[in-house]
Order: sequence, then structure tokens, then C-alpha cells
Amino acid sequence: MAVVTGAGTGLGEACAKALAEGGASIVACGRRKEPLDRVASEIQARGGKALAIPTDVTRKEEVDSMVSEALKTLGKVDILVNNAGINLVKPFLKLTEAEWDSVMNTNLKGCFYCCQAVGKGMVERKSGSIINMVSVFGLTGFMNISPYIASKGAIVQLTKALAVEWGRHNVRVNAIAPSYIETEMTKRDIESDEKILQFNLSKIPMRRSGKPHELAGVVVFLASEASSFVTGETIAVDGGWLAW
Repeated sequence: MAVVTGAGTGLGEACAKALAEGGASIVACGRRKEPLDRVASEIQARGGKALAIPTDVTRKEEVDSMVSEALKTLGKVDILVNNAGINLVKPFLKLTEAEWDSVMNTNLKGCFYCCQAVGKGMVERKSGSIINMVSVFGLTGFMNISPYIASKGAIVQLTKALAVEWGRHNVRVNAIAPSYIETEMTKRDIESDEKILQFNLSKIPMRRSGKPHELAGVVVFLASEASSFVTGETIAVDGGWLAW
């Protein structure tokens, strides 16, 4: 069974559907019920198993409740995809404490809560794969998105820390670092401003944005036995962004 956070749209939806195609039962999590129900219904229509559980990953009690319901309904959690995340475009000197906390709580603390809730069972069973969705901005700098960059960079390091700590238990922890992928969030933060859009495209040697489904192969690879000796890695799916 695979738990996918932020599964109602964008990258999370693509991850959930790709893992379902690979044979995994899916627990789709996110704040909004309607998109989750749609994704679960589409997976079921294709013959897969899926359960939609509205969950705010910034609330530990909701994460623990989601995992408990998932275990009761579909059995052990073999795969966790930490995809839930938000961004805020604003110069650093104009950020409020509440804005900083909002991004860090969703992106970083949410990942922490989910890794703890799911990781306990994985360590006990000595089996599991955790995939953290980060960003090229977890590995490099950019303007006006400092909370996002800080949170994603922290998850890159958390990925390494857990890979070392849980490796002896056969629990693998890896990350995926996309660049500009067409999602609801990037449409709001990038495509709405032609200058920002063109600047982002100029950073990608392939000179185009990526599509959510183009991460699918990497997600399935990291979730499967094909990557049984891969842990602690951050794999870029970036059209060459980090190759500059």
C-alpha cells in the first residue's frame, strides 16, 4: 500500500496514479476532499484500489488518524510519498513570521509527521520505501522564495539522515527534485508572470516545462525492488536545470 500526500492534484495525483498502475493500493491524502475523491474514483475505475482520506499534514493528530485508518482498511504501508507542499513568492525582508511558519509547517513539519507515523511500522517490519518530493530549489538558490528553499533543503538533509538511521532496517529513503513542472502551484507562481516564466524556461536546457507524468517512472523506480540498493539519494527530474 502507498500513502501519497498532496494527492488531489499535480505531482501527487501523478504519483498516486503511477503507483496504482504498478499494482499498489493507494491512500490519497490532502486538505481538499473533492479532488481526493476524484483521484480515488479514477484509480478505482481502472481496476485499482484507492482510499481518499482528507488530511492536514500540519496536524499530527490528523496524520496519525490517517495512518491508523489506512492500516485498518488496506493493511501495511509499504510506500510513503511525501508530496504535500506550498510555496510563497515574496521578498525575504517582507516576510512575516506567520508566512514563514506556514510554509515550513506544511513542507517540513508535515514530512516529519508522516515519516514518523509511517516509519515506525516500516522499521518494525524491516521493509519500506519513503519518497520525499523536494525541488531543484532544495539544492540551489533562487529569488523571493526563501521559506520554500529552506524547507526543501531541509528535507534533502532529512532524507539523508533517515537513510542512514533506517538503512540497517531495510527502509529506504530517497527524494525527487523536479524543476519547473506544470501544476496548479506553478501556474499561479510562474505562468502568471511572463518574465518569471521565461526566466524559468531559460534555466532548463530542454527549453520546456515538465509534465507531472514525467516523474512517474522515477517514483515507481524508487518505490520498487528495482531500486533496492538506492537510499539517501536526491534524483533530479529537471530537464537539465542543475547541469548548468
